[in-house]
Amino acid sequence: MKYTPQDFKSSQEVKWCPGCGDYAILASVQRAMPDICEALNYTRERFVFVSGIGCSSRFPYYMNTYGFHGIHGRASAIATGVKVANPTLTVWQITGDGDALAIGGNHFIHAIRRNIDINIILFNNQIYGLTKGQYSPTSRLGIVTKTSPYGTVEHPFNPGALILGARGTFFARSIDVEIKLTQDIMVACAKHDGTAVTEVLVNCVIFNDKTHSEITDKEYRADRTIILKHGEPMIFGKDRDKGLMLEGMKLKVVKLGENGITEKDLMVHDAEEENPGMHSMLIDMKYPEFPVALGVIRAVKDKTYDDNVRDQVIDVREHAQIHNMDELLRSGATWEVK
Repeated sequence: MKYTPQDFKSSQEVKWCPGCGDYAILASVQRAMPDICEALNYTRERFVFVSGIGCSSRFPYYMNTYGFHGIHGRASAIATGVKVANPTLTVWQITGDGDALAIGGNHFIHAIRRNIDINIILFNNQIYGLTKGQYSPTSRLGIVTKTSPYGTVEHPFNPGALILGARGTFFARSIDVEIKLTQDIMVACAKHDGTAVTEVLVNCVIFNDKTHSEITDKEYRADRTIILKHGEPMIFGKDRDKGLMLEGMKLKVVKLGENGITEKDLMVHDAEEENPGMHSMLIDMKYPEFPVALGVIRAVKDKTYDDNVRDQVIDVREHAQIHNMDELLRSGATWEVK
């Protein structure tokens, strides 16, 4: 069956604030679903969307698939259980920067460490939106919020760096207004075996408006972001006249044509390089010194938790001395009660 995005839209009224970036992510995912089905020969019945608590966590209601709305911070645990119980399902976890990185932080990093074959979409608006504007683990140092009236004194997480630290095999980044880019990343997530995490920079129009505006505004976006593509030179800019080079152990922004620099001098993106060093530098790039890296930054192969569980079950069955409950009850020290 050939699907359309409409096939993945539920009958529920979408209840986010007008102008919220979550709408764009929903559209991207719904547009990606038919492409995923075609590429992997999936049917709609194979999809499960799991969420925790937060504005983004309403997502499963808006997808015409199976869904599970969990409790705060526990989406990774639920998604893990769903996948291990039924490995044939394609499991998508929807979470926010508070839900995943604060109360759910431990579940989040261990799902990544185990390389469970789930897809995690991390909505990052750098604020707690549903609970009305408290600072979150990704809020910028010094930001004034309802819970930091004099400015936060905490350094924020960089989600990508956290994922690399947990030995993540896949990390991508997008922004809410880049609908086609997010759509393409979702297809790449689905094809990846293991935990695939995509951070989407989202605007919260009510409690943290324009938090990403220095890179998301259309006027500046091309000059302040770089969309990385595996096997292609690292070029960016409205006129495609800027690029990245490696100078010693550090990245450097250069302009094509200056000092004889050509496209051949630029770095070529290798998302499949196992050593995370370059991926770490790309993830850490910040405006204004560097463009912010978007696209699939890391995608490497490794055995998944699902593979290891399956292989262990097969091995235990082949070598087990106990094959049924009766043999189990009669094994070891037993007593006959009269």
